[in-house]
Amino acid sequence: MSKQFYNLAFVFPGQGSQSVGMLTELADSYPEVKLTFERASDVLSIDLWSIVTEDKQRQLDQTHNTQPIMLAAGVAIWEVWCKRSGVRPAWMAGHSLGEYTALVCAEAMSFEDGIKLVTARGHLMQQAVPEGVGAMAAILGLDDYQVVNVCSEVAGSEIVSAVNFNTQGQVVIAGHVAAVERAMVAAKKLGAKRSIPIPVSVPSHCALMQPAAEKLVDYLRDIQIDTPKITLIHNVDVASHSAPDVIRNVLKEQLYKPVRWVDSIRFMRDQGVTCFVECGPGKVLLGLNKRIAKESEHLAINDSETINKLLEHFNE
Repeated sequence: MSKQFYNLAFVFPGQGSQSVGMLTELADSYPEVKLTFERASDVLSIDLWSIVTEDKQRQLDQTHNTQPIMLAAGVAIWEVWCKRSGVRPAWMAGHSLGEYTALVCAEAMSFEDGIKLVTARGHLMQQAVPEGVGAMAAILGLDDYQVVNVCSEVAGSEIVSAVNFNTQGQVVIAGHVAAVERAMVAAKKLGAKRSIPIPVSVPSHCALMQPAAEKLVDYLRDIQIDTPKITLIHNVDVASHSAPDVIRNVLKEQLYKPVRWVDSIRFMRDQGVTCFVECGPGKVLLGLNKRIAKESEHLAINDSETINKLLEHFNE
C-alpha cells in the first residue's frame, strides 16, 4: 500500500545527464530497467539499450536518441522504486525534458505516448535549427538580471537569451552562435567567473525553437493527457495544472521559454517540501538543488546503493 509524503518531491533530470553505461549496474540487480528499455525500443523499433551500453556516445548524444533514452531511464528508476517502497512523493518536477518523465510517472500520459512524443520533439528541435547555427553556454557568477541584460544588449538582429535559471549564479543562455559568443565575452567583462560553451546540437528554450513548438502542437493533440495523480510543477509558469489542454500548452511553450528551475524548487520548498530526490541518471539536479534550498535534504537514486540508502532512510 502506497502513502504520499507531503514533504517529499521527486525531480527528473533532462539532457546533459546521459552517459555511456548508465544504469548498467542497476539493470544487473533490477529487471525493471531492461524491461522498460525494451518497451521503449519496441515503440521506436530502435535498440535504445545498446546505444547506452555499447559505447555509442555520438548516438547517445543525438537529441532524438537522448530524449527517449533519458525518459526511459527516469521511468525505469521510478518503477524500481515503486515496486520496493510504498513511499510516494506529493510533488514532482522535471528539468526541461525531465518534465515529460515526470508526466509519465505522475500517470498524466502513457509511457508509450511519452516515448513517441519526446522522440518527435527531438527531431523537431533539430530540424528547426540546423547543426552549427545555434549554441548554448553557461554563465557563472552573475545575477540573473545581469545575464538577461547582457543578452538583450548584444543580440542585435540575432537571438540570444537566458533560457535556464538553474541555480544562484548559474544561468544558461541560448541562441545564434555569434550572439551567444558575444554574450559570453560581455558577461566576462561584467565579472562572470566563467562562460562555458555547452556541447549541444540545438539551442533549447529560446525563440529559435518556436517553429518546432508550433509543429509539436500536432503531436500533442494526438496524445491522451490526463490529470496528473501527483502534483507536478511545470517549468514555464511554476504552477500545476489539471486540464489536458493547459498541459499541452505549457509543453508547447516550454520549447521556446525559459526553464525556471530556481523558482520551481523554491515554490515546492515554500509548500512544505523538506526532501528532494533526483530520480534519474547522474547528480546534476542534486548539485543545483542543494544551492537553491540549502536547508532541505537532498538525495539521488540512480543505482543499487542509492536506492537502498533511500529505502533505509524512509524505514528509519
